[in-house]
Amino acid sequence: MTQPLTLSSLPLFPLNSVLFPDGVLALRVFEVRYLDMVRKCHHAGAPFGVVTLTQGHEVRQAGAPDERFHDIGTLAVIEKLDNPQPGLITLLCRGSQRFRITERRHLPHGLWIADVEQLATDLAVSIPEDLLTTATTLAQVLASLRERDTGSGTAVHPTPAQLNDCGWVANRWCELLPIPLELKQRLMELDNPLVRLELVGDVLERTGISPS
Repeated sequence: MTQPLTLSSLPLFPLNSVLFPDGVLALRVFEVRYLDMVRKCHHAGAPFGVVTLTQGHEVRQAGAPDERFHDIGTLAVIEKLDNPQPGLITLLCRGSQRFRITERRHLPHGLWIADVEQLATDLAVSIPEDLLTTATTLAQVLASLRERDTGSGTAVHPTPAQLNDCGWVANRWCELLPIPLELKQRLMELDNPLVRLELVGDVLERTGISPS
């Protein structure tokens, strides 16, 4: 059995959202603890880790307890960085590989860093016939969103291969559906992409978004 790839001292960005592999994440960064971090990551071509908060706030507040967050997150690769004004950076990132935290440390200026092991990438699993409507409906929704896009850079242009991949389709639905954050986290953590899509299909049927 191969050993998981490890990363030491990965900077973390705890958020009230879940980043999925291949997902697009737009961020406005203005806290001092993150400004220097994202500049260094961008300069080095290195990712940072996005983890979902279970306690605390994205922006530090006086007297508030420390952030707490899940052990499993997703690496974010910076695709675009702009500095529109002093003290503000805008980022466009893409999710890559999932990871599990093995050790975490809180630095004096507030930044969290962690040692992590990268989790296996989803196996490529073709969508079974009984779940094909999840892909066709997703394609329609993404096309509608592209028509309304105002050049944000977050529009998704799926390939035929992606629309036939259980993990990719499930992940895009997880980003779009108005489901609780904790459920999104559990779905992201699932190792079986077919099971993830089956659960998404159940949500789509219950909400009437996709016909049974």
